[in-house]
Amino acid sequence: MATHYFTATSLDGFIATPEHSLDWLLRQDFDERGAMAYPAFIERIGALAMGSSTYEWVMRHENGAWGYTQPTWVFTHRDLALPATGDVRLTQAGVREVHAQMVEAAAGRDLWIVGGGDLAGQFADAGLLDEVWLQYAPVTLGAGSPVLPRVLDLELIEVARNRAFLCGRYRVLRAE
Repeated sequence: MATHYFTATSLDGFIATPEHSLDWLLRQDFDERGAMAYPAFIERIGALAMGSSTYEWVMRHENGAWGYTQPTWVFTHRDLALPATGDVRLTQAGVREVHAQMVEAAAGRDLWIVGGGDLAGQFADAGLLDEVWLQYAPVTLGAGSPVLPRVLDLELIEVARNRAFLCGRYRVLRAE
């Protein structure tokens, strides 16, 4: 079991525009069956965590439908509408407590920190983030939500090209 942060990023290190838009990403050339793509990744995932901005973006772009079968924890301090189907849990708990709940719910499968960068950073700060998967899109945004606003040492363990994307998989190195 491992905890992953899997996301796309602009070349200048942003996962969303200042308005939380991912429209820049949806215009890119990416092979869903290619190297380090989402469909193969999601098969190994047993539970998800995401921030409220990511959750709201998913809900807007899926017209309120929920596309995940895994239990999902949404970190928020607001009362958000829940989808009609799916296992979505709103939480204000700390990442350690939620991580333990996720591990139990995942039943031996991996965990995915969907977004955003600060949430992934909180898991890293707690020593709970094992891998970072980044798909670098051939675009710069100039500003927005940073991919991972933390100081972390990473070890490159896999690299691939998926059409226009440079994909890297990194192990999070922990201080001894």
